[in-house]
Amino acid sequence: MTCYLDTSLLISALTREAATPRMLDWVAAHLHEGLSVSWWVTSEFSAALSVKLRNGAIDHEGRADALLSYSELIAGEIAVLPLTKRHFDIAARLADQHATGLRGSDALHLAVCADYGAELCTLDKRLASAGPTLGVQTRLL
Repeated sequence: MTCYLDTSLLISALTREAATPRMLDWVAAHLHEGLSVSWWVTSEFSAALSVKLRNGAIDHEGRADALLSYSELIAGEIAVLPLTKRHFDIAARLADQHATGLRGSDALHLAVCADYGAELCTLDKRLASAGPTLGVQTRLL
């Protein structure tokens, strides 16, 4: 089973955060197991870096370094799972479960994992707790 990396994990691994050393070690230790993302992670990753830039958490060089590192990972070691209309349909059904508190973006991550049979690996506690309720295996790191 592939481990699908969500945006929170990759942002932590590729920018300077408290969990960065732990996430870098975790990614390096699990590359041989078949890690994956979707193109949605690519969009969210860029958006998260823009937020960090606006908030002063990173500078332009830090943003460029993180984007380069991400691009290198998906060009070689991390598979990118394609998105289809089906994933958005599944995400809508998952988001309909209002008690989970899922945001649309989180529902899309879970939909991709459900469809590809992947385990969601995340630092997001709410997302990790919603997954099993919706039939998606999750790993909170």
